[in-house]
Amino acid sequence: MIRLLGTTWNHTRGYAPLAATANAYHVDHPAVDIQWERRSLQDLADFPIETLAENYDLVVIDHPSVGAAAASRCFLPLDELLPVESLSTLAKQSVGKSHSSYNYDGHQWALVIDAASHVSAYRPDLLQRFGVAVPQTWAEVLALAKEMHRSGHTTVAVPLIPVDCLMCFYTLCASSGEDPFSKDKRSIVGRGTGLRALDFFREILPISHPQCLYWNPVNVLDRMSSTDDVAYCPWLFGYSNYARQAYAAFRCHFTNIPTLEGGAPRGAILGGTGLAVSSRCAYPDIAADYALYVASAECQRTLYFESGGQPGNIEAWYDPGVNQASDNFFLATLDTLTHAYLRPRYAGYIHFQTQAGLILHEFLKNGGNPVGVLEALDSLYLLTLDSTLSSKGTRVE
Repeated sequence: MIRLLGTTWNHTRGYAPLAATANAYHVDHPAVDIQWERRSLQDLADFPIETLAENYDLVVIDHPSVGAAAASRCFLPLDELLPVESLSTLAKQSVGKSHSSYNYDGHQWALVIDAASHVSAYRPDLLQRFGVAVPQTWAEVLALAKEMHRSGHTTVAVPLIPVDCLMCFYTLCASSGEDPFSKDKRSIVGRGTGLRALDFFREILPISHPQCLYWNPVNVLDRMSSTDDVAYCPWLFGYSNYARQAYAAFRCHFTNIPTLEGGAPRGAILGGTGLAVSSRCAYPDIAADYALYVASAECQRTLYFESGGQPGNIEAWYDPGVNQASDNFFLATLDTLTHAYLRPRYAGYIHFQTQAGLILHEFLKNGGNPVGVLEALDSLYLLTLDSTLSSKGTRVE
């Protein structure tokens, strides 16, 4: 018996579809047994991929890790294991930049199995209670938050644990017109863009749910779907599970993000996951074949979605049955996904992301000088970039 061990993240969306596809693959390949273990959502963001690759054959990763993967070669380039035609098909079936986000330094380091970005979530019944529509601009978000804050019960919420502080900062900057890391090689964003984002944080935080600084997206959606405490969240990674009938007590609805002045929903930070094969895997061809099966359009729009997954293949996003079962989650947020912002992927980026989130979280929790915060982020960026360039020779992409 050929045994493969994989690691994914501990949520219905992350674990259940992989367990189901492993069972289905075993039916067609009786000699192959694939088992999946779970790690936390936080570990998905910042646990060292080199360590995971030493202990697992298959690893679900986030695309900012691919620079480290290319530098360490802890994963195998899938373009050397899979047919060119198969990868070309998946590239054409990508939701926005999802497929290309795992392509770095000339190689494909993972196959997209899950597509996501920041979107907006809301409870229609609670918004109707206040007689308001879903906000389209930042000003409308603030107006809604103020009105709900005065009610003393139902609130607006934004997930702002350290890593999500940074994710929201990116989305605020990019959706207001300036992609982070695009202005020059020495700063993350221009001072005007950065200060505007920090000012918005400071405006909305006092009139949002008091637990925001301690919540990730799942925490927000759990509260929104189980109580009347949270009616609206402008920016969080979308989870189609909460849009399905009977997943929770109350069904959440999802839509495109608000922007500074309305208009096209551009700049939401890209999320999702990819499936990578460890360089230590004893059966790389079989592992890559399984990854190709999971990423395929047929699997994604049927078994993968039906088992609780959030597909990364555009064929599933357009599928009428998939949208009917998820209250149109995919078509309702596709514009946001299509125009999402892609984070840096250089080898030292994960260290930057972890530390930058702590800097922003400290500022939101205890206050401080916003210009000093931006200067600290720029210094951290240069430190992680310079150390990467000197030791690895990789570049920002």
